[in-house]
Amino acid sequence: MSESWTGPSPNVGAERRDGQPLWLGYRDAVALLIDPPRWPAHGRLWSHLVSDTSLEELHAFALAAGIPRRAFDRDHYDVPESSYHQLVAAGACEVDAKELLRRLVASGLRVPGRERRVRQVP
Repeated sequence: MSESWTGPSPNVGAERRDGQPLWLGYRDAVALLIDPPRWPAHGRLWSHLVSDTSLEELHAFALAAGIPRRAFDRDHYDVPESSYHQLVAAGACEVDAKELLRRLVASGLRVPGRERRVRQVP
């Protein structure tokens, strides 16, 4: 988790002229999930942002939201509590931690702990 990042860019939640979100353009077709900020580190609380569809979708959302790539941890982004509501407004679906993990595992995108120690970040 990065200590220097404080939240998403000002464009998070912004819409294009046609009313679609700026970050990808099809909010309803996207399955981005965020759990409540309850994971302590670096003097604050953190959430996990995941996709249950693809890592490409997750990276596209993160890029548009101003989330630095260094916040990516194999299958999720660690995001600070201060950005939680902005990311929800931008299209991330609020779910509890158990549901987030269940859907991540079901998607096949979950990186098990044993692989976290040896797998390189894409």
